[in-house]
Formats: sequence, C-alpha cells, structure tokens
Amino acid sequence: MNRCDGVVLAAGMSRRAGRFKMALPLGDRTVIEASVASLAPFCERVIVVVGWQEERVRELLAGCEGVECVTNPDYAEGMFSSVRVGIAHVRSPRFFLLPGDQPLTQPETVRRLLEAEGEIVIPAHGGRKGHPVRIASHLIPEILAEPTTATLRDYIAGRGYAT
Repeated sequence: MNRCDGVVLAAGMSRRAGRFKMALPLGDRTVIEASVASLAPFCERVIVVVGWQEERVRELLAGCEGVECVTNPDYAEGMFSSVRVGIAHVRSPRFFLLPGDQPLTQPETVRRLLEAEGEIVIPAHGGRKGHPVRIASHLIPEILAEPTTATLRDYIAGRGYAT
C-alpha cells in the first residue's frame, strides 16, 4: 500500500445546510461514514477532526476500523483551524484532505491521486477542482506556520499544485 493518511474534516457547524450534515442518511450509512469509507481502503489510518456535535460524530464512527477522532476546540474559527488540528496528527509521507460532507469520492479518483506526481495534487473534472486533495507531509510545517486568518486555498494557490 502507498503510505498515506487521510484527514476528514467534520468539526463544522453546518450553518449553510441548516442541519447537521455529517449525520444525514446516505444509503445504509451516514454522510460522515461514507466520507471516511471513501478514503479508508487507501489509507493506513483516517484522522477525523471533530468539534461541533463531537460526541455524535464519535458515535457514528465507533465501529469504523482505523479511524482516529481528534478534537478541534476552536472549530468555530473556521475550516482552516480544523485543517491545522488534523494535519498535526499525520504520520505518513503524504495525506488526503477531505471535507466530511463529500461522501461521493470515487475510488478511481483516490487511486489516481496516489499515482500522481507532485507535492500537492487536486482532482479536476471539467475544469473544476474537487476533493480530496493529496498533500506531501513535508509541507505540514509550512501550512501550520500560516496565519490563523489564512485558508488552505490561499496556501495552495501560492504554492502551486498539480491536477
């Protein structure tokens, strides 16, 4: 297996959705379970960043093997705060970053990202960038050094990426 960790962001408050997206049903499981399952076959472990509705997410993922939940106490500060918490736990040479409300990631997409060259690789379809993003772990110190007001999108735009 290509050594890789997965980081799934599930700490947000689902403000735009009006209800907690992670617990929404999707077939025979929930959105967060499907998101984790989309990365799990390709990752040594999947790190799920929890915050708002923390206990509920932990309960939903209790039966998932290879999943480690980590808490973002500052989840209200936005997604980049969760990115920082999650990537601080990465141990593999590279990692995937996936918002927890992206449950329809296709195995072929993840496979191609693993095979692709580049420090940062973003899938694209029809000219639109998507998820998950694959990032080389040696970039973690740079990302963590970004100001708290930054976004990962800003960092990636300044650093460059492959598609």
